[in-house]
Amino acid sequence: MSVNKVIILGRLGQDPELKYTPSGAAVCNFSLATSETWNDKASGQKQEKTEWHRIVVWGKLAELCNQYLSKGRQAFVEGKIQTRSWEDKDGNKRYTTEISAQTVQFIGGQAGASNYDMQSNDANMNQAPSSSNQDYNVSTDANFASDDIPF
Repeated sequence: MSVNKVIILGRLGQDPELKYTPSGAAVCNFSLATSETWNDKASGQKQEKTEWHRIVVWGKLAELCNQYLSKGRQAFVEGKIQTRSWEDKDGNKRYTTEISAQTVQFIGGQAGASNYDMQSNDANMNQAPSSSNQDYNVSTDANFASDDIPF
């Protein structure tokens, strides 16, 4: 038995980037920062370490992330770790490890912004977020081959 599940809560380091594959599938990429703090035992000084996580989101969920997330906004992400490879323009094999998001919850935001919880639930796929403070469940269970990735 094995488990590949990631749960993180962090802030976006830049605005999301939405692209479409040649077959028309939406894919959104963004980075989340998570930080931990501790007191150094020797000096007693507060220490902080920030990790950056690459997030990839597919389908309707990708379009919603692109629409409602922005640099500095908090997001809660559940998904799985995946590594993919490609050849760059010079013919070198390149690799990246990223989190393939299956659930994204928008946290906080600008004044008047709502929180949206997006996860696997086909019944809610066509609901658009409104200006009220409701949560919306939308997700993707689609598995896309790395050949569909346009970059």
